[in-house]
Amino acid sequence: MSDPTDLPADARAPRRYTSIRRDQQARRTRAEIAEAARRLFLAQGWAATTVREVAREAGVSAPTVYAAYRNKTGLLWALADSADLSADAPRMLDELEASRGPEDDLAAMVGYDRRLFERSGDLIRLLRDAGRTEPEAEEFYRRARGKGDETRIQVFTAWPSGTLRTGVDVPTAVDVFAALCNVDVYTTLTVERGWSPDRVEQWWNKALRRELLADRP
Repeated sequence: MSDPTDLPADARAPRRYTSIRRDQQARRTRAEIAEAARRLFLAQGWAATTVREVAREAGVSAPTVYAAYRNKTGLLWALADSADLSADAPRMLDELEASRGPEDDLAAMVGYDRRLFERSGDLIRLLRDAGRTEPEAEEFYRRARGKGDETRIQVFTAWPSGTLRTGVDVPTAVDVFAALCNVDVYTTLTVERGWSPDRVEQWWNKALRRELLADRP
């Protein structure tokens, strides 16, 4: 019996990566649905947008949307994930792991927030505003903000004793960070006051060092 490997290359059965193709198609479909949802949410608001409209905008059936994201709140999480990716969360983690001290830690977190607000600020404002009237959106926004606080708590807790200014504990440091680095401050400075994103990032770094870090001997 001849060995199949002895056959000419053009006579061998073609390899079919059916499962890989299917997975890639599913990912493309999910991305198209998420992008359609983003367009509609921004254009007409979260509450006014239906799953059926998202499906029509994406060119798929409503059951396809439900299969991919379960419900409209699932679409919010998909958009949050895409915002996180666009802000390059892995870059922030790499910078935190390579950090040489508290100032580098602050710079890594500030850089992430700048990228997040610069690339997805419109979406963040939409979700926050939706949460004022829609319980599901409010819960989503609260949990999303909580994820950011968790990162800062881990970073600040890991600092040596005496790093924070006298009278500033970890919860206060988290609050100060949130008060300075938020989408409203970013929007006010860049849109209303004409600051560049670079200038905002530099100011945030200086302000946080001044407010949070103890004076060096």
